[in-house]
Amino acid sequence: MIVSCDVGLKKIGLAICIDGIVLPLEPILRKNRNQASSDLRDFLIKRRIKTLIVGFPSGGIAGYEDTRNRIKHFIKLVQFDGEVIFINEDYSSLEALEDISHMARKSKKQAQKNGKLDSIAACKILSRYLESSKN
Repeated sequence: MIVSCDVGLKKIGLAICIDGIVLPLEPILRKNRNQASSDLRDFLIKRRIKTLIVGFPSGGIAGYEDTRNRIKHFIKLVQFDGEVIFINEDYSSLEALEDISHMARKSKKQAQKNGKLDSIAACKILSRYLESSKN
């Protein structure tokens, strides 16, 4: 099975691909990086995940070097034995926001607060990987 994550400072969005269908999962709420990396490692072991897709900013004009380094460091803390693949996450959060644009304002705020939006972004990242692996 393949799982993707959208690593943030407060939440880690998760998505999984089951029988070709990408589904959002319950996000990991981050108290600190050690707790979050341990929770992610436990999840990956429990689900017997073989491949972890990680959203990674492209760098580009904006740079994002601090974010890129933070994500790399966090993934090392997870100590995952499977394959780790970094995929461009640029605009995945904006795309996720577009996906919930039909929701009431209060529901959108709740999705941002509880991490569901981060898991929708993880779905976008996983979909990008699946599309790129077809080619």
